[in-house]
Amino acid sequence: MTGEPADLVLAERRGPVLVLTFNRPGKLNAWTDDLEDRYFTLLVDAEDDPDVRAIVVTGAGRGFCAGADLGRLQAVGDASDADLFRPRPRDLPATLRKPLIGAINGVAAGLGMVEALYCDVRFASASARFTTAFAKRGLIAEYGISWLLPRLVGRSRATDLLLSSRMVDAEEALRIGLVDHLVPDGSVVDAAVAYAADLAAHCSPTSMAVIKDQLHSDADGTYAESVARAEGLMLQAFRGADLVEGIQSHLDKRTPVFPSLPVRSSHVPV
Repeated sequence: MTGEPADLVLAERRGPVLVLTFNRPGKLNAWTDDLEDRYFTLLVDAEDDPDVRAIVVTGAGRGFCAGADLGRLQAVGDASDADLFRPRPRDLPATLRKPLIGAINGVAAGLGMVEALYCDVRFASASARFTTAFAKRGLIAEYGISWLLPRLVGRSRATDLLLSSRMVDAEEALRIGLVDHLVPDGSVVDAAVAYAADLAAHCSPTSMAVIKDQLHSDADGTYAESVARAEGLMLQAFRGADLVEGIQSHLDKRTPVFPSLPVRSSHVPV
């Protein structure tokens, strides 16, 4: 663990689920370099913690994340390339092998919306709101949102949201596919944790990691390429212990006991 301020992102274990909470409620959890460093450190640590099977991310107070802290961006025009360098890629959350579940409890704007899109599945409270914000700040579609957003809502809707920077409420977000589950205010974290706990209890960590990689790798390929790749991965699965446990636990009518993912540094393929 590095020396990032621990209170900027709170970490709470709920059984096999790690709940991470952006914790600048007075600023609607606006993004800073220190918050990023703390968040990314916790994600990296969770990746190699065998007791963590899934991660939920949310925000303290009324917001999920209002985007970059604009007060700290006032001098960005004078920043050098070295000033803007970050030690880890901004899309690090999208590279996790473990499920990352968003519990969007309020506004998600700009970079905050991108962080929500990095999640594998998104739960939203009734008061959640979304805006790309970039065009209204003189910015471009940052950090891969121009790739992510069309794949969720379609090219035309993505164009609308990126060009207009208009605010999208929770009901529209559900209707257009921006979020997957809409729940009442005050229950979004519990709903997301229950979903994550179900994944942790019943789904193979290796299967989920491979499926996440398939979804990413096959996004720009052809159907035939996807089928061919899946055939090779199926052979690996047939030779793995997880398939034996998955079938036997089903026949025994019991909860499966799947092994944890190997640490990334072990060079064991997943």
